[in-house]
Amino acid sequence: MSIAESQPWWRGAVIYQIYPRSFADGSGDGIGDIAGIRAHLDHLSGLGVDAVWLSPWFPSPMADAGYDVSDFRDIDPIFGTLEEAEAMIAEAHERGIRVIIDIVPNHCSDQHPWFQAALAGGPGAPERDLFWFRPGRGPDGDEMPSDWRGEFKGTTWTRTTNPDGTPGDWYLHLFTPEQPDFNWDHPRVRAEFESILRFWLDRGVDGIRIDSAALLLKDPALPEVADAEQHPFHDLDGVHEIYRSWRRIADEYPGERALIGEVWLPDPHRFTNYLRPDEMHAAFNFDFLGCAWDPELLRACIDRTLEAHALVGAPATWVLSNHDVTRPVTRYGRADTTFAFDTKREGTPTDLQLGYQRARAAALLCLALPGGAYIYQGEELGLWEVEDIPPALRTDPMYPRSNFVDPGRDGCRVPLPWSGVESPFGFSPAGAAAPWLPQPADWKDRTVQAQTGDRHSMLELYRTALRVRRGAAALGDGTMRWLPADDGVLSFARDPRFVCVANLSAVSVDLPEHEEIWLASGPIDGDRLPPDTTAWLRTA
Repeated sequence: MSIAESQPWWRGAVIYQIYPRSFADGSGDGIGDIAGIRAHLDHLSGLGVDAVWLSPWFPSPMADAGYDVSDFRDIDPIFGTLEEAEAMIAEAHERGIRVIIDIVPNHCSDQHPWFQAALAGGPGAPERDLFWFRPGRGPDGDEMPSDWRGEFKGTTWTRTTNPDGTPGDWYLHLFTPEQPDFNWDHPRVRAEFESILRFWLDRGVDGIRIDSAALLLKDPALPEVADAEQHPFHDLDGVHEIYRSWRRIADEYPGERALIGEVWLPDPHRFTNYLRPDEMHAAFNFDFLGCAWDPELLRACIDRTLEAHALVGAPATWVLSNHDVTRPVTRYGRADTTFAFDTKREGTPTDLQLGYQRARAAALLCLALPGGAYIYQGEELGLWEVEDIPPALRTDPMYPRSNFVDPGRDGCRVPLPWSGVESPFGFSPAGAAAPWLPQPADWKDRTVQAQTGDRHSMLELYRTALRVRRGAAALGDGTMRWLPADDGVLSFARDPRFVCVANLSAVSVDLPEHEEIWLASGPIDGDRLPPDTTAWLRTA
């Protein structure tokens, strides 16, 4: 039995992110849905993942691809029904796959009943206390209450119109105007989300992924952003009591239900405050995701991560991409291999073959490190970022809110290719509507069908890696120790009898002594490991 199996599941799980709109379309309307997910559960079982995380599937006007929720207790009709969701959860469980859903507590849709009542009631309406309504500055109140910069760029306040037609107060939205922020200082908001958690836990979900987890509380004085140490809405200390209350709820349920946070913080110790024993179980490691393909920087990132997590007894997580970031095959093929939201690089020269080779090496490195790992749909197929989506077809609000400078996140959200030699590549049934975003013709070589059985393919690399990981006592949760290595090489051991060697240098290097090469991300010349290649070794 591996460490990951002897410990709580979330400490060493491999979790696969499903972006429902782009996974598989069962209804034929060109948009992914629950029917499509159910039809491909065997793909996930065969891949060897322990759990799936689904991006929001709730009713939504889709101003931000479902992260603007109008009803947290139902399923949007474009995805299916609540009954279908419950059936999908049960069918995943039959295959040994746990299910994590996405909860968005910072904000809702402007079509949410609470916000509609706040608008209709005008000044003094009790529902306005559930949000951040404030009078404007200036003699006529026509200036925003603060100059806060939004998470999607642009302004963070929108002025309302009173029921009598006069200009009214302003409301806060850290994202789009269609996503008003909740006031988490109000007990009704806290009680509502505790009820929402119970609603889904009662339906058998195994975990909750918490969107924008560090943003919930705001300084009511509305000070301007002076510096990162005193930010008015990032990582306020009081947010931890919210997650302590959520942890108490999760702990009431059998089966080790997990809370997993989306926490974007540069300070690893502020980050792991969310992972103290009475708060979340795990959180996404964005430090690792954004790190350059550089041996010194990666080693420092790994050390920071493990040190900070050890202080609170939490498992580390290792993430290469998700529905918000540039796909690794593209990112690793550029001169600058880092990722940050303010440095989108569409149009930058990219060597996709180099990026593909590095993405394979990064996958094995990621899956060998102690803790849990996340795979974003399409990583296992070696998909690249689609950078030539026509402007008229782009849907991400980051694009217009940046004055059409930031191309947004649509490029990593293009529907998956399953089979066939032309679009929709099995994403939709024959004769269906075109996929909601166009697929590259060259993806004919990256379909699940094309890669299955090809031992050199990215898909078979992932399938083999997850099979080895599941059966190896050394992998999953646990510890590691660095080994001496040549310049540009990361080499570490995990007991018992496992060594991972990742060569990030420009020259081939000798492998350390070993009994067997379990797996390698690319061809190995005897006992020489080529550049941008990772090997898993069994030692004596």
